[in-house]
Amino acid sequence: MPARAIGWSRSHREIEIRFADVPGVLPADLYSTFFGTSVNDEIERKLFGDIDTRGAHAVRAFVGGDAGEWHRHFTTFFEYLDIQKIRTPKGLDWLSAQYPRLTQNDLMFEMQGIRMMHCTIWMEGVREIVSAQDADIKFIVSDHPVTIYNYAVSPDAGSGYRNEPSIALKGSQTIFPLNRDFCLILTNLEYAQDHSANPLEKRTFAGNYRNSMVRTDAFIRTRKLTSEEVIRVNRVLKTRAKRYIAAGKEEWLHPETSSAEPWADLRSTFLPPKNGLWHFGGEMYAGFESGEVYYQDAFGRTEKERDFLKKKPPSKPPRLGDLCGCGSGRAFGSCCERKPVALRPTWEERSIRERNLMLFTGISEILGITGDCDWVTVRREITDEKIRDVYGLYDALWPRETNLLAMLPKPDGKARATYTGALHPSLISNCALGLSLYFDELLIEHPFIHPGTVNKKFSPLEHPKMYRQEFVKSVSLFTMIMPLVEKGLVTLFPDPCNFDFHLRNQMFEMARVRSKGMKVDPKEEAGFTEMMKEEHKRAMLLLPRDALRHQVLRDSPELDEKAVEAVLDSFDLLRERDPLAVLQEGSLEGGKGGGQLTPFKMAPNFEITMYVAQATGSCIVTDSVFRWRELRTAATRGIQGASPAPLLRAGMEQAEFVLPYDVQQISVLAERGVFGDYPNIMRKIFKYLSTLSARGSKPNVEASLNAEFKRVLASTLPIAKKSGARLSEARLSCLWPAGGIQDNTVNRLLLMSSSEHHLASAPMALFVKGNAPQRGS
Repeated sequence: MPARAIGWSRSHREIEIRFADVPGVLPADLYSTFFGTSVNDEIERKLFGDIDTRGAHAVRAFVGGDAGEWHRHFTTFFEYLDIQKIRTPKGLDWLSAQYPRLTQNDLMFEMQGIRMMHCTIWMEGVREIVSAQDADIKFIVSDHPVTIYNYAVSPDAGSGYRNEPSIALKGSQTIFPLNRDFCLILTNLEYAQDHSANPLEKRTFAGNYRNSMVRTDAFIRTRKLTSEEVIRVNRVLKTRAKRYIAAGKEEWLHPETSSAEPWADLRSTFLPPKNGLWHFGGEMYAGFESGEVYYQDAFGRTEKERDFLKKKPPSKPPRLGDLCGCGSGRAFGSCCERKPVALRPTWEERSIRERNLMLFTGISEILGITGDCDWVTVRREITDEKIRDVYGLYDALWPRETNLLAMLPKPDGKARATYTGALHPSLISNCALGLSLYFDELLIEHPFIHPGTVNKKFSPLEHPKMYRQEFVKSVSLFTMIMPLVEKGLVTLFPDPCNFDFHLRNQMFEMARVRSKGMKVDPKEEAGFTEMMKEEHKRAMLLLPRDALRHQVLRDSPELDEKAVEAVLDSFDLLRERDPLAVLQEGSLEGGKGGGQLTPFKMAPNFEITMYVAQATGSCIVTDSVFRWRELRTAATRGIQGASPAPLLRAGMEQAEFVLPYDVQQISVLAERGVFGDYPNIMRKIFKYLSTLSARGSKPNVEASLNAEFKRVLASTLPIAKKSGARLSEARLSCLWPAGGIQDNTVNRLLLMSSSEHHLASAPMALFVKGNAPQRGS
């Protein structure tokens, strides 16, 4: 410890909280991993040994006044600060609470997995080092040396032992004694500039693991604290300790005897001086030899704010019949009125639905899609400029630094489902779209590729010709789903990895490790082989006419010129009749920009499916055999035991479900409320499974759910079949293990993304196996 410990005192929480609160963790082997009877202390020796050595040099550098040393040790210093926050018994308690269950080995693995999580926000804040050199009392240290103070979060207000305020809250300040005479205080810029800022609101652009440009020599070092001010700092340090504090003199161990003012009144001691803030904030530009210019604003954003995406929240709550401020298109009284503010999607930006409506309007104008313009004409008139304009619009609507979690719905009791499967116009209508009638909301990943996430050599903004085939498919799928989006039945959300490259990199690595040895058999996926044959045929028809002529003559040399021309004309007719075919000739010409980028999207992948389902409180639905196998494998890694509600599960798996696959008919059935009882029963099933681990199984509730499901099935099926809608029959397989479907890597991704309101696991998943569509009677 930086200060010599000649006196020890237990904090006032010692009686209630002890080391044993962390499962499997004892003070003697806090960082050990166990393999049978073997105990391994490599984390202590190698990981912490290295960072402690480098960290000691970094702390000494910042105690001194050499700006060159600050620059040299800057990154190490914040790395050391981060590990000092997590490695303590209290920090490990907090980390353990972020997961449903962790063994000691799991805990050590996750501790290493989230390292450096706090560094970006700390570096971007106002950095001050205060001095106690002129005071009679010096700084104490505790067994939780990195302490968070927020004047609006009193330790007596029921915030809980583990739940120190997040560093991302505007009013949160980080306190770290460097030694007995110097203490680091980190303050979020918005609060330092405006003391009236809402202390419980997240700071602007509060993302973790971002690249950011900061001045390494920007530290305020002008304040010399009085003894009274040092006592206030020590009071906060002691209050937030777990069990032990240490000081140079025994009387310094009891700051509460000299500081009894309200918790909120302590904040004046921690506020940085206004005349030192000029070191921080503002905009930065950096030029490179390539001619490119890097831009960053005061909060680390590399793009200018787009005012057309901002909304001003109402000054007072809207009336119940007014449109809800979240942009759902529903009335406030039936949308956000009963939700706590924390569980509402943001009201300060255009919603996901509103952006999709804006994109649809833009595409319609760019491509000339009107009531009297057929799809053949639209496809024939697609140009590279139009492709570039549409992708440019998508890029404008979804800035790379979008906070997608703030826009997604939260777990709020709604019957919500996240679909994972093939995002292809010829497959998705077989199952996914009809499922929207069984839930309050169905989430489907957006079909458009985000140009900001693609290397410039393959960007649709730079090389739109490469995207002709992909563009037709994306526009076709998007316009197909839009009526359901407008009604609020479907939410088309962009890939979360578009806005968080650290999330993307972590997800790729997790998927690589998880999928070792796994085999994909395309023949298992319904309709996949046929779809790939159709894609191959479209690719061949993209060849220039001369190339096709050569192909025909090579295969059928006996044909004369007239017969060859007839064959080529038939190819033109095939292209015209295929709604997903490109009608511009020569899209596969050689040279720069030749060829077509045609990705097959089975999305989201397992990790992001779980990520979105837990973040939004969703059931997972899929028609992919491969994805279902991944979910079943994840379920075996959780708590083992009898699956709850066996009668209900058997009843659902034996039941006949019908799925309309025509979008217009789905909309009509939704308006008539034909499937209206299904969201209610799905809501109840999901709620029961979500609370199972806390309340245990309740046979009477399970029997009631089973009986209600049978009533809903019996009342809905005949009406649906008589509706005249085109229906396909389907069977369900249900997955709801005792502890839910859970993977520690996914919970880590949510933690890294600063998610605060998500489920610890996905309570249920459904596999839909459909039959050939049939005409309703």
